[in-house]
Amino acid sequence: MKIESLYTAFLKSTSVSTDSRSIEKGALFFALKGTHFDGNKYAEAALKKGAAYVVVDQSSGLENDERVFCVENTLNTLQELATHHRKKLGLPIIALTGSNGKTTTKELIREVLSKKYNVLATSGNFNNHIGVPLTLLQLNNKHEIGVIEMGANHLKEIQRLCAIALPDWGYITNFGKAHLEGFGSEAGVVQGKSELYQHLKENKGKIVVNGNDLKQVELTKECDTFLFGDQEYNDFQISVTDPKDNSLGLEYDKYLFQSPLHGAYNLNNIAAAITFGILFDVQIEHIQDAIKFYDSKNNRSQKLNLKGIQIILDAYNANPSSMEAALDSFSSIDPKNSAVLLGDMLELGVFANKAHENLLKRCLELKFKSIYTYGPLFEKTKKTAPNIKKYTQLETLTNDLKIDLSNWNHLLIKGSRSMQLERIITFIETL
Repeated sequence: MKIESLYTAFLKSTSVSTDSRSIEKGALFFALKGTHFDGNKYAEAALKKGAAYVVVDQSSGLENDERVFCVENTLNTLQELATHHRKKLGLPIIALTGSNGKTTTKELIREVLSKKYNVLATSGNFNNHIGVPLTLLQLNNKHEIGVIEMGANHLKEIQRLCAIALPDWGYITNFGKAHLEGFGSEAGVVQGKSELYQHLKENKGKIVVNGNDLKQVELTKECDTFLFGDQEYNDFQISVTDPKDNSLGLEYDKYLFQSPLHGAYNLNNIAAAITFGILFDVQIEHIQDAIKFYDSKNNRSQKLNLKGIQIILDAYNANPSSMEAALDSFSSIDPKNSAVLLGDMLELGVFANKAHENLLKRCLELKFKSIYTYGPLFEKTKKTAPNIKKYTQLETLTNDLKIDLSNWNHLLIKGSRSMQLERIITFIETL
């Protein structure tokens, strides 16, 4: 099958879908396969529900239907179609990856660039081998910039995503202790994330680099880079200012930028967005407004006030690096009147036990009044103290929290996505 014929069908379709349960009329349906499902079985149902075309990769009795495209591999075809579409449009694509802060940085960049351009950015966590092509296929002639988040937990995954999206610009938030089980080591994390740098170097792309991160500066010294940071050698000298009204403050060329985001770890995310705004000729006043009015949601460093308690909900994801950053930042508030609730960190493999032990040690060093943990990995740790309470049952945890809520004024909630710690917020709201 020539990709042009499928592309013609794509242009006629109303949307692209991989889920036959939510087919829109006129959609192009890709019958993907997974460990526990085979979309080929639902191709006929997709047509009956209104799909204009379906793409399958095994015999389904629909071979003579002109609405059906039979291919060798539906996932590969989805990716090929996305790349073909991206080439046809030819608009700038900014790719972001990193261990921590990808989504917040993506949203900040989208907010800034949207002040001047029609921008499409990755929605939710559509940052993998399926999500990236689906995002690219949402681009149309009205869009002027695409901002694509790329996630990975193994080597060669970023390389593959770059081959699909063909980014012109790139930014890596940081190299942290994330997905160590898949990458094998911290060195593996650096190698895997740096596949974005390699792609941009080979294809004469441009890279925004945190100039304060000497590792990244070294890795990109032979690339076309724009550095930001507080030192004079940076292309964009952006420095931290004293916060006002519990906000984060940055300064560039005598212009001040105030953000309502929580946590000093967000300063680099904000600085990166400012840098992209300047590079894409967004007016400084508009960049200031974008930074000022963007606040995080969706369980990412989200600020809440419930029952008289100031809560930081950061339950979207967690790894040793992001946990340490969150704890250090939270400790600057009022540790003697603060509690932390930490959920297990996953995908750490042989590093898991030591990582969880180290976090409890850090909590004790920061002198939080109360330390709660949730999950079997924290339960296995040997670190104990009168103010440490470990739980594996949510009901037991919430029963104790109900009693303890009046003991502190601030609460940090952070853990891996699968721990679903946002349920604690739902519980507190019912009290």
